[in-house]
Amino acid sequence: MNTGVKITAFAAAVAATFAASYGLGAALDPASPAPAPSAHAAGHDRADSGSRGAHGGHSDETPAGLQISEAGYRLDLRTARIPADETSELRFVIRDRDGRPVDDYRTEHGKELHLILASRDLVTYRHLHPTRAADGTWSTRVSLPAAGTYRLFADFTPAAEDATDLTLGADLAVSGTYAAPALPEPAATTTVDGYTVTLSGGLRPGKAGELTLTVSRNGRPVTDLEPYLGAYGHLVALRAGDLAYLHVHPNGEPGDGRTTPGPEIRFTATAPTVGTYRLFLDFQHDGTVRTAAFTVRNDAPEPAATPTAPDGTGKEHGGGHQH
Repeated sequence: MNTGVKITAFAAAVAATFAASYGLGAALDPASPAPAPSAHAAGHDRADSGSRGAHGGHSDETPAGLQISEAGYRLDLRTARIPADETSELRFVIRDRDGRPVDDYRTEHGKELHLILASRDLVTYRHLHPTRAADGTWSTRVSLPAAGTYRLFADFTPAAEDATDLTLGADLAVSGTYAAPALPEPAATTTVDGYTVTLSGGLRPGKAGELTLTVSRNGRPVTDLEPYLGAYGHLVALRAGDLAYLHVHPNGEPGDGRTTPGPEIRFTATAPTVGTYRLFLDFQHDGTVRTAAFTVRNDAPEPAATPTAPDGTGKEHGGGHQH
């Protein structure tokens, strides 16, 4: 884009629709397989259950965050558009199958609901914790630096006995002058507020893999990370294009007798498909939460091994026919 474009509500809505439908066909590898179940960290991994989102169990194979409603629950975004670079109030309601606001939630990592905001270009990221009013309306103050379309993810578990963990998504238009930035290139190291964070390991499509984030400051390992929402770090992965959502938790937690407060924070995750992902690590030190971001491209799935015949030739007898 050579010049800035003034985003209107209509243009933002068109962009959101286009991004949602076009995402997998263009932003990911054109030869990528159809989305498989997204996954989660050890202890919360959804790869085996075929479930979605941050914490739980579904049989639907759609990756988390791509639907505005699921299992009888719906995300009702009351604030459809806000201006860029201004502090605004963002309001939304979670409704049940009868259209009533949900007013009872299970607590996960110290909160009833976790709210993630990410720009479609995956450059801007916010992990927010809104408050819930007596009428069930959630709200939070937010300032987003650039115009464009953003994806909002509500990550929660209703308290109903038969409820499962959900991540519902909706698009938010941010008005202003828009210039599309390029997604940062993959790199093993990033810096934020004087901290250096190094990533090792990677996302593997359809298979669990370990990611290790190592935090240092002024060349020295940080060994006194502080618990943040019950962990030494929280990791969110978003797939470029459609922003399929993976919320991953660390392997271990403070006080378990085996997890140290840095410098390493380990996670286990499974990417639903081949593609480009943006990783956002939240960690707390000296009383401040910081976010380190990485771009990751994963490889194609490993090919299935060729069946070996009893004679060791690597070919099965009978031309594949049953006897």
